[in-house]
Amino acid sequence: MPEAPALQPHRSSSIAFPLLAAILFLFFVSSSVPSPLFVVFQERWGFSPGMLTVAFSIYSLVLLVTLLVAGSLSDHLGRKPVIVAALVIQVVSIALFLTADGIGGLLAARIAQGISMGVVNGALSAAVIEAAPPARKALGSLFTSISPLAGLATGAFVTGVLLGVTDRAEIWAFGLLGGLFCLGASIVLLIPKTASPVPGLLRSMVPSVHVACSARDGFTRGLPLLLSIWALGGFVSALGPSLLRTVFGVSSGLLNGATVAVLCGAGAVSPLMMRGLPPRRMAVVGMAAVTAGVGLLLVSIGTGALALFFVGSAVAGAGLGASFSGLIQSLVLLTPVHERAELFAAIFLVTYLSLSVPPIAAGFAVPLAGFLGTTQTYLGAVLVVSAIATVLQWLSPPRRADRIE
Repeated sequence: MPEAPALQPHRSSSIAFPLLAAILFLFFVSSSVPSPLFVVFQERWGFSPGMLTVAFSIYSLVLLVTLLVAGSLSDHLGRKPVIVAALVIQVVSIALFLTADGIGGLLAARIAQGISMGVVNGALSAAVIEAAPPARKALGSLFTSISPLAGLATGAFVTGVLLGVTDRAEIWAFGLLGGLFCLGASIVLLIPKTASPVPGLLRSMVPSVHVACSARDGFTRGLPLLLSIWALGGFVSALGPSLLRTVFGVSSGLLNGATVAVLCGAGAVSPLMMRGLPPRRMAVVGMAAVTAGVGLLLVSIGTGALALFFVGSAVAGAGLGASFSGLIQSLVLLTPVHERAELFAAIFLVTYLSLSVPPIAAGFAVPLAGFLGTTQTYLGAVLVVSAIATVLQWLSPPRRADRIE
């Protein structure tokens, strides 16, 4: 009998871990659900390719600003209040999607979505790791690292399937998401807190981006890597469905979803398959795969070979996931613990700018250069930068991270 109270926290923690992990995954799923629908909304409401890329990219820009300002709120207000607030904002964004009747409503929905994700990203990631039982802390860290790309792949694929079976795909997709997020908010209220708040709320809201001296050279060498992989990811997510329709002459909701799902799905799996490699070698192999994959994409677009397009997406996606994971691991192990949060802020800054700004530029270039010309120029630039990144990673000196085995 005296032992019963001691068992209850462990049981609660064991339940909290999978529930919080599922909610984190759901947030990433929700961020890609609209991607296959953008081209549908464009046809329905008649906005330009430039505004289409703005609708995609404004999410990343708002997320970045929110993350830099409010990303640490849960350290000072507690995990639960911040997670519940983000879930409520997410439900608001879903309501805006469902009631949108033009590009203005779509932009409002994406802005709300970006705010929600920027607020909750750090809070939920930390809560998942904190709620993991002691024997599963490594599993918690692994889950938070693969959830983003796995969630993006799942959201795009599910929407693509819905587009293939119903003409009310957005109703089903956003309605289901809304119900799951409402359920998630109710569940989080019942989960015990995973960390106690600490003082310093106002100071935490001052954006801080800093890379430790010990990791600065590796970060500088990694800039072309981050630019090329996320510029590619942003282009495929924003304009992939339009590319299928305009260049390949294919109009398929399922394939619209597959353009994002193949790239992100391969990116989620590849770090798991290469986790035995030293971080530096993983980054080199990954960037070589990105370069080869983009080359295949260019060949497929020039020849009209749709199957080759998806092969190229899979190869490039695998390289994206592996190179990003390798770079992160090497930089983290070169950075003192108390400076790692600012390191990730710097990485997120480059990542989200690369995800958003280049695709917006491409979208507004389409009326001037045509869709085919814009696509070939854009992917050609990504190919050059990814090749430079491959060489820089290959020539980089051995790092302490590479010698830890």
